[in-house]
Amino acid sequence: MFIIGNFLVSLAGILGVVLKIYMWLIVIRAVLSWFTPNSYSPVVQFLYAITEPVLSWARRILPSTLYRTGIDFSPLVVILIIVFLQQFLVGSLLELGLSLR
Repeated sequence: MFIIGNFLVSLAGILGVVLKIYMWLIVIRAVLSWFTPNSYSPVVQFLYAITEPVLSWARRILPSTLYRTGIDFSPLVVILIIVFLQQFLVGSLLELGLSLR
């Protein structure tokens, strides 16, 4: 059982790092939206390509009344979901893995 426990602990660690990196990518994209970035820059294109699928999903689930304010709340929703996943999913995997060691 310790092999499964070690696997779950490792999986929780990797998932935690991936979620943290993705959260920072969302934050950087939100800050970039305050400026006019060079859309031909490979870094900006990569950032938009990696974050747009999740942000467009969040825009679809948000009520349309929020868009009348002119503020995009989708990064906030995605960050809250990521924090929930870090606390619940990563924490649960870590606890489960540690209990199986």
